[in-house]
Amino acid sequence: MCGVFAICQQTCQKGQKVDIDEARKLSRRQHHRGPDFNGFYQDKKTGDILVHERLAIMDLGCVQPIQGTRPTRQVIHNGEIYNHQALRDTELKQFKLKTTCDSEVIIFLYERYRDGHICNMLDGVFAFALCYDGDFLAARDPVGVKQFYYGIDANGRYFFSNEMKCLEDSCGDIKIESFPPGHYYTPKTGFVRYFNPQWFDYRNAIQALDLKLLQKTMIAAVHKRLMSDAPIGVLLSGGLDSSLVSSIASREMKRRGMTVHSFSIGVDHNSPDVVAARKVAKFIGTTHHEFYFSIQEGIKNLRKLIWHLESYDVTSIRASTPMYFLSEEIRKKGIKVVLSGEGADEIFGGYLYFHNAPSDEEFQKETIDRVLHLYTSDCLRADKSSMAHSVEVRVPFLDKAFMEAAITLDPAFKRPQKLEDGRNCEKFVLRSAFNTDQYPYLPDEILWRQKEQFSDGVGYNWIDSLMQHCASKITDKEFAQASKLFPHNTPHSKEAFYVRKIFHELFPSDQAALTVRKWIPKWQKNQDPSGRASLVHESSYHNLGEDNCNGKSAITQQRIEQCRPQA
Repeated sequence: MCGVFAICQQTCQKGQKVDIDEARKLSRRQHHRGPDFNGFYQDKKTGDILVHERLAIMDLGCVQPIQGTRPTRQVIHNGEIYNHQALRDTELKQFKLKTTCDSEVIIFLYERYRDGHICNMLDGVFAFALCYDGDFLAARDPVGVKQFYYGIDANGRYFFSNEMKCLEDSCGDIKIESFPPGHYYTPKTGFVRYFNPQWFDYRNAIQALDLKLLQKTMIAAVHKRLMSDAPIGVLLSGGLDSSLVSSIASREMKRRGMTVHSFSIGVDHNSPDVVAARKVAKFIGTTHHEFYFSIQEGIKNLRKLIWHLESYDVTSIRASTPMYFLSEEIRKKGIKVVLSGEGADEIFGGYLYFHNAPSDEEFQKETIDRVLHLYTSDCLRADKSSMAHSVEVRVPFLDKAFMEAAITLDPAFKRPQKLEDGRNCEKFVLRSAFNTDQYPYLPDEILWRQKEQFSDGVGYNWIDSLMQHCASKITDKEFAQASKLFPHNTPHSKEAFYVRKIFHELFPSDQAALTVRKWIPKWQKNQDPSGRASLVHESSYHNLGEDNCNGKSAITQQRIEQCRPQA
């Protein structure tokens, strides 16, 4: 992974054009994303600029920008194109590509087709910009796994960057927004949506149950993300999603004669995630590493974290803190790439508030909405808190083929089910797909473990202590001014007010504040995003133990069991 920064100056309406030195200076604000090399290009005709901060993962000797068949054809890319070899062998066999770098296929695809819809041919994640004989194009992957922003300055220039901090000074007074996922941009067309899967319409979720297909597409998604010329690890929280990814990855790497390194973090030796991860690592045979952070360390680094995260969303900050510390330790171990479990909760309705969905239709609508806004929450957290230490996170659950199979599944099969012991069980269909009699992927106690928010699972006292610290820093008089000080996304707790205050000090423009979307659970009165705030959590704040499962459990479970894979 890397950092990309670009300026499209052919849209400039007045004033002098930005020079390459100034562009490189702005790009260096995200140098942590790519410490291995800095490359740049400026089109002599248009003045368009490409700057690249490289973290070497594929073809360790390859540098960017990457040239096409002429010096005036250049691309910078942050991401991974998993089908790059297949594209070389088919669509691009007429060209002589010079490297084995996956990014190189982008400029040659554009050279062949001269159309932004080449993005549909890419199987992977990406934020890229290219210059081609005076043309300019920028694009982002289908659901926004890679972070990407655009801004417009007072002279009409368009700026593009993985991180907002590179745009704040130039564009903060005019416009800064997240580059819309599944879109490309050119000066002639503006933003154009290229990604239009059938699952965008909730009414297309009519597919019959096929657990074997879910298993097959998930395994394939993990395998393709093991592509790397650098060491690979797995983030292992001990929850269902990260444990499944880790188990599949470990099986494949063993087949290749290699060992996977797994990593977990908590506030102490007995944190829920640490204990569960330890059991999983032993079961699947990874080389396991445990790390701990103190509450004091988390609070001390809050300002630095918000600078990297570029968000004031409480959920993102709570969960990013342990991931930030864990990524630092992973990097010290020499690992540049890790696989993680983001996306499964959105696709399968894994958050505990989904137990309260009033109907199959509303359940499906909410899962789609969550997937489409992952770029503002979990994808943002995973990308920025890890790239703060130059570690790339790959997310198999957001593979295009897997999403197609899972999201189009009839929602009746995805809704929470009530188990024989009376417990409510989210993501029942995913668990069933990997509940094999022979060669089990996970021990039963992990396969059927209840959902924990990552910020909860590292230790419940992390959230409680953070809330108390923030409350101690904000007076009642100051909090009473919340709506006046912050009219957009007004904070409704002292914790939210405190982190919003830090964010505003770091990113003072109104445009920066508008890029943040708050994570708010539906169908429950308590708006605290912690999983424990849900009445169905076994360690609920309320300790009420209510049954809020509305799934058609008896018939649905029987049908799921009949479709269960045997190996």
